[in-house]
Amino acid sequence: MIVGTAGHIDHGKTTLVRALTGVDTDRLKEEKARGISIELGYAYVPVEGATGAGDDVLGFVDVPGHERFVHTMVAGAGGIDFALLVVAADDGVMPQTREHLAILDLLGVTRGAVALTKIDRVDAARIDAVQGEIETLLESSVLFGSPIFGINAQQPDSAGVRLLRNHLHQTAAASAQHDADGLFRLAVDRVFSLPGHGTIAAGTVHAGRVQVGDAVTIMPKGLTARVRAIHAQNREAQVGRAGQRCALNLAGIDRSELARGDWIADARVFVPTTRVDVRLRLLAGTAALRSGAPLHAHLGTAHRVAHVVLLDAERLAAGGSAHAQLVFDAPICATPGDRLILRDARAAQTIGGGVVLDPGAPERRRRSPARLAWLAAIERMLAGEGIVPLLDQAPHGIALEQLARLCSRAAERIALPESALRIETAQGAWIFLATHWQALRTRALAALQVFHAEQPDEPGIDGGRWRRRVAPTLADAPWRALADALIAEHAVARSGPWLHLPQHRVELSEDEARLLQRLLPPIVAGRFDPPWVRDLAGTLGADEDAVRRTLRKAAARGDVHQIVRDLFYANERVAELAAILGELARRHGRIEAAAYRDALGLGRKRTVQLLEFFDRVGYTRRVRDAHVLRGDGGWIL
Repeated sequence: MIVGTAGHIDHGKTTLVRALTGVDTDRLKEEKARGISIELGYAYVPVEGATGAGDDVLGFVDVPGHERFVHTMVAGAGGIDFALLVVAADDGVMPQTREHLAILDLLGVTRGAVALTKIDRVDAARIDAVQGEIETLLESSVLFGSPIFGINAQQPDSAGVRLLRNHLHQTAAASAQHDADGLFRLAVDRVFSLPGHGTIAAGTVHAGRVQVGDAVTIMPKGLTARVRAIHAQNREAQVGRAGQRCALNLAGIDRSELARGDWIADARVFVPTTRVDVRLRLLAGTAALRSGAPLHAHLGTAHRVAHVVLLDAERLAAGGSAHAQLVFDAPICATPGDRLILRDARAAQTIGGGVVLDPGAPERRRRSPARLAWLAAIERMLAGEGIVPLLDQAPHGIALEQLARLCSRAAERIALPESALRIETAQGAWIFLATHWQALRTRALAALQVFHAEQPDEPGIDGGRWRRRVAPTLADAPWRALADALIAEHAVARSGPWLHLPQHRVELSEDEARLLQRLLPPIVAGRFDPPWVRDLAGTLGADEDAVRRTLRKAAARGDVHQIVRDLFYANERVAELAAILGELARRHGRIEAAAYRDALGLGRKRTVQLLEFFDRVGYTRRVRDAHVLRGDGGWIL
């Protein structure tokens, strides 16, 4: 169990920790000279009566009480299990007492105790009066009903210290072990180096487990390192896990590349972001909050500036709650369920906090009904309803790697409901509710029926146009999986590049079939500059109208491609042209007509005709004076 102190400056937090543990947590010269805590301090003691295993250690995080160091207090309080609120009997409840208690409430710390310190300096009446103040203060807080211990911390063996020590050890002994089933992440609050050891980063493990030899990622920077050694709860260990304070000796990274606010994590946990959707709660007694207001946000051990965008309204009254998007000035990492603290623009007052819902928040359509329904579904998941609410609000499915991030679990440890389907694609698995997958399938077939009714002489539709009719925002990977599944089931047929219902046919007469066999060799031999219809007719001594009619029907069947009127290309040549386009796109991102012309050795007019053809069939799309590939750039004959 990790205990975190809280309370006003000079109320005796550090002295109390020393009385409870024998450890002086003020380690800086400036702290000792000024007699106040400036940085986070740490102390560890074995849980009394424990066997000595690494899990039987009681850890303390001692935080500064000065209002100027609230950001440091938040960094230390973010990973604690138990709050030790310290109130001096001579001062009573003070501003930082209230602010620290509000922060504990916003962080969701529900277990705690109160130490009423310096009772040796006041009389019994004053002790009773301050105890009444504390009880009144706790009535509306998460620590309501917590025991209050009268303490003279200058005497470590005094009755009050012994009672509090016993209470902490008994609570620790009875505490359930943290679930270490999630993906590993540690919030860094301290970085240092030791001679012969190199870089060491310390913090609280928020989820999962890590062991010596593991590769980890430093986020949001995206750097990689290897765990050389671990100290868990101040003891050498092979494994560190959720709920422990750990110091990781890291190989492959310099001390200067790490800082408080970073995460050390499994590579699958985070994607850096500057937009996070949250459930925001404003404290009572604060000013109303408007969209666009700048705030100081504390998330994990990070401190960032953000602008708030309210999603439910333009104004949030004191004491209210709303969905909001935080737009950060620099990349940050978070997972659903993470708690955060918000302070005003001058970082002078804690005004509220919130719970992270979606760290992958969009910039557009963030207030749409569908988006708000998605955030409500995440809240239901966090409340224990599982992933069905998420899947219900995802008609286009969820990539399994995204679902793993939302659940903070390895993909293989996510239990899929019976109502869900796992769709395998070349880019990874996607998860759909079976009803949503069936709805996509039904819409896809209906779109083909409508197309055939509208264009009875066309052989079918190309994949890009079909997708835009069915689900234009569906990701490329599940769309291809859907199309492939329909083709495999023989619900859809493919004729060259055209997709159609199996019963839809374009037939050639015997004379047309014989003529086509004579037309194909010169078209193939023409490579990127095949003969026009009139030239083919003249070379073969055939009727020009018959050649034109035969080739148009052949194009409808998918035997050739019609680029413009009276100009037809062989399928294999179009595949070569598409491959050249793809290579140019991979090199330059955008395809300029001049670059494509030079690659083909054709004139500008023909090059433009070919580019317009590829735009028309959905392989590329025009962006101003250039062209870009759609999807993954794969050409399907």
